[in-house]
This record gives sequence, structure tokens and C-alpha cells, in this order.
Amino acid sequence: MRLRIDAGALAANWRALDALSGGASAGAAVKADAYGLGVAQVVPVLRDAGVRDFFVAHWLEVPAVLAHVPPEQVAVLHGPVTAEDATFARAVGVRPVINSVEQAGLWHAAGGGPCDLMVDTGMNRLGLPLPQLSEQDIVRLNVQVLHSHLASADEDDLQNRQQLASFRSIGSQFSTARRALANSAGIALGREFAFDVTRPGLALYGGIPRPELAGTIRQTAFPQCRILQVRQIDAGDRVGYNGIFTAVAPMRVGTVALGYADGFLRAWGGKGALECEGVVLPLLGRVSMDMVIVDLSAAPDCGPGDWLDVPYDLPTAAATTGLSQYELLTLLGPRLARTTTGV
Repeated sequence: MRLRIDAGALAANWRALDALSGGASAGAAVKADAYGLGVAQVVPVLRDAGVRDFFVAHWLEVPAVLAHVPPEQVAVLHGPVTAEDATFARAVGVRPVINSVEQAGLWHAAGGGPCDLMVDTGMNRLGLPLPQLSEQDIVRLNVQVLHSHLASADEDDLQNRQQLASFRSIGSQFSTARRALANSAGIALGREFAFDVTRPGLALYGGIPRPELAGTIRQTAFPQCRILQVRQIDAGDRVGYNGIFTAVAPMRVGTVALGYADGFLRAWGGKGALECEGVVLPLLGRVSMDMVIVDLSAAPDCGPGDWLDVPYDLPTAAATTGLSQYELLTLLGPRLARTTTGV
């Protein structure tokens, strides 16, 4: 199994999102191993394209990113939850994103220094409530980027403008800090949401969270899998777990190495298809642990060892499976050997 990452598409997606950000500079969310594509494959491409702000979620994600970019370009969104987190941030030089008065206290106790600050403008997830901006431990912070996060940017929801107004209402307390509000979908809402820095994630990797980005964002991830075995079955034969598919005529079928650990879940069963040189091969029956079974009737020359394409246009795959575009990316498993093309 393998996953081809189109570096040209990845770089082009970032350039498009950077242009749509207007006067703001587009960064890159590379959390969750670059949304499943692989930090080692993704970060060098984005760095060379011009990205200067990289965002991860967890502290354990930091070392992989630091193998490719300097620490001052990396911010950790979850902030220091323990004193050990704060000490680590100070030691390696990355910026913690402070989300609470308690996290600010941990940062000061570790020695402080440059950091980012996340404020909550209505999502009620991570972030400092606006009334706490006057707390002394917050006032003392050396804030480089002031963040908030849109809850409903993928929808035409009144909450978007409410959050925009709340973010704008923050006064001169952080006048020297850059401001960041927009994720991928937020960029598509317009340049008034962009401020100084944007934080695209999904759209970098081929996801289209709003229709305005269709035709601009290119598919980046191309999974492939191999045929393990071919057999001939007869009318009345049942296929796979629980025999939910029954052949109505003789068929040539192939067993393919693709399953749960590769990110290919049962949601694909009975709906999806694989492809052999553009020929569509419908899935038969259920996806099982490590295998799927396909109808090879239309591809008489495909046999054991041949590579099949997994159609992975993210909006289409999401509509087929009911999985979100985020899930489709981050579920891509480590058994798929990552290769980068178009560098």
C-alpha cells in the first residue's frame, strides 16, 4: 500500500490560500502528522513554498516539525497544560499558545518569553474568555500572535460575523501582536476575516470546506493498494463477512490489501469503488480488517500484484461515505508508504 502526495498541488494550494488571504500571510496547520499526509513529506514543501508560521496541536508533534523549520516558526495550539510542557517550550524555543490564566501562570513560572494567545469569541472550546483579558498574568504576556477560532466558518451562519465583531473589539492591549482568526473555511469568507495571519489546514491537503474554494484547491493525496488474489465465483456465491453480496452471475473478483488500519472503513462498503487504469471496480460486500473485494469483470488484465487507485477526491469521498473530509485525511494509516511527487 502506498500514498502519493502531489507536492505541486500542495504548494499550489498554499499559494492560492495565501493570495486569498490578501494582506495577511497564510501559515499552515500541520497537526495530526500534517492531517495524515506526513510531516516529513509536507513541511519541507510548504517551507520552500514560503510558509513561515506552522501550527501543531500537541507537544509530542513538535520534534518532527523542528527537523525541518526553526523553532520560532512553530506554535503549539494546546498550550502548556503542565509545568513540563512549559519547560520544554522554553528549552526548544517554540511558542506555546496560551489558552487560560492557568496556562499563563505556568508559562511565567517557567521563565516566560514569546508566546501566542488564544481568545474565545464564542466557540467555547479552547481559549481565554474575553473578560479575563485584564488578568495580570495575561497582561504580562509577550504575545506574538493573538488568535481566535471560527466555529461555523463552513456555513453561512450569523455566528461568523458575531465572532468577527468580538475579535475586533479587543482593544490596544495587544497592539504589537499579529492577529489570526481564519482557518481554511474562514479564508473563503473574505479578506475582512484574514487580519494578519491565517491558519489553513484542510484546504492545503485537498479539502474543500466551502464552495468558494471549489476549482481552486487541488487534490493532494492519492492512495493506492495492491491486488492479493483473483478468483472466479459462480452465481449464488456470497462474498465477504456475513455474505451481504451475492453474485447473480459468474464473476471474476479480486481480493485487495486495504482496510481499517489504512483508513478505509466499513463506511465504504457497498458504495465505493477502486480503479484500475481508470476502469471502475465496484466494491463487493463489506470492508474487512485488512481487505476489500472488488469486481474485476471490467478489468480482465488486472491481476495479483497490480496497483489499484483509491478514488480520494475529498468532497466526493465524504458524500459517498458520510465521513468528514478531515476524517478521510487523518485516518490514512501508517502502512501506506508515503512518496512525494512533483517536487
